[in-house]
This record gives sequence, structure tokens and C-alpha cells, in this order.
Amino acid sequence: MRYQRVLVKLSGAAMRGGDKTTTFQRHAIDHIVDELLKLRRAGIDVVTVVGGGNIFRGNLHEEWGIEKAEADNMGMLGTVINGVLLRAAIGGSDAGVDVRLMSAVPIPSVAEPYIRLRAIRHLEKGRIVILAGGIGQPYVTTDYPAVQRAIETRCDAVLAAKHGIDGVFDADPKLHSDARRYHTLASDDAIRQNLKAMDQSALLLARDHDLSVHVFNFDLADAPIRICRGEDLGTLVRRDVNSVNYDG
Repeated sequence: MRYQRVLVKLSGAAMRGGDKTTTFQRHAIDHIVDELLKLRRAGIDVVTVVGGGNIFRGNLHEEWGIEKAEADNMGMLGTVINGVLLRAAIGGSDAGVDVRLMSAVPIPSVAEPYIRLRAIRHLEKGRIVILAGGIGQPYVTTDYPAVQRAIETRCDAVLAAKHGIDGVFDADPKLHSDARRYHTLASDDAIRQNLKAMDQSALLLARDHDLSVHVFNFDLADAPIRICRGEDLGTLVRRDVNSVNYDG
């Protein structure tokens, strides 16, 4: 097994399966639960961070005429709602896997406070750990706390799940039919070229701590476990790799 402990970064869109007309879709939640349980059944420690964009996005502050800090606070609370649903869905399955929800935003009647060593202890006991509330402060996307929490909880890699996008391309594949997908991508190249693999601050943090980031299409069944087993799906972003396109 290539990785023994991973953080799965999910977007809020993953909660609705790409359907922009709803907040949640049952089939999308079931897919997330299945993929996380496959990792746990294989003996891999699982941390997950989910965004809140299916409920409210912080970058909508101008459209709504509100301060960015307030919009980000709403987005953080959205991640808590998503975390509660994931906890309920995993706990309600017949897999017999324990799950804990921890939040950086104090909300003790709903979730445990995020305490690094407690999170690690949960992982050591075989529990899936869901982290919500970002870092508890505005002006930060969920990409950054995903990388930060991965480092804090001693994860081997971040699996950055995307919807309908199978990795990182040298141009927007929706606009350029000749866009080429990277097999491996050096962190500095991704940052310099602003390739949108993740938030730039998150990539910088991952680079400085030698953390592997796999950007892959979450719609592909078994993708997370296949990556952990050593298959090169999507794009691997690291400081110490060469930037290589799939077609050379």
C-alpha cells in the first residue's frame, strides 16, 4: 500500500453530485460514504475535509452585498452542516465503522472541538475523522485547512477530489480541446503557472512540507483506494517531481 493515512478533500459540490439545483443528492452522499469506507476497510486511516459551496460560497459576498468575513463565516457553517450529514450517513451504514466530526468553529452540541492529538487518537482507534469549520477564521478557502490538517494529523497524502475533472491540465479543458493533462506536476510549476490544482496557499504549504497531493476525478469508482494502492490516477503534485504530460 502506497499510503497508510490520507486526507480526502471533498468539495461541497460532491454533496450534490454536480446537480446545481439542489443542496444534497442521496446518490452523491452514498458515493462518498462508499469511497471512504473502502479506504477504511483496507486498513487506511481516513481524514476528510468537505467544503460548503453547496450551501453558501464565501466568494458570493459581492453579489449579496455583504462583507467577505460574513460570507466566509456562512461558508464555514455550511461545512459543519455537510459534516453532520456525512457523519450521520457513515454512522447509519452497516459497515460498523466509527466516525467522529470535529470542528474548528466551537459548536460543542454538534461536533467535538478540533484538537490535533485527539484527532490522531481517533485515527489510531480506526475511526474516520471528518473535519469541519475550516481553520475557524475567514479569508481562507477549505483547500488550505485541508493541507494544514493533513500535516497536523500526520497524513501521507491529500487526495483532492474533483467533480468531472480528471487531474490538472495545462489549459482549461472546457475551453481548449487540445489541453493536456499532467501525469506529475512540480509544485513550483503549478504555482508559477497558476494551474488551479488547489488554492495557491495550500500548494505552497504542501510543497514546504513535502506532502503529496493527488488531484483526481472523484466520479471514478474506486479512485481513492486505487491511488492508495499505487495506481497513478489523475495528477500527482509534489515539490520533487518533474512536470510531465500524459501524452509526453
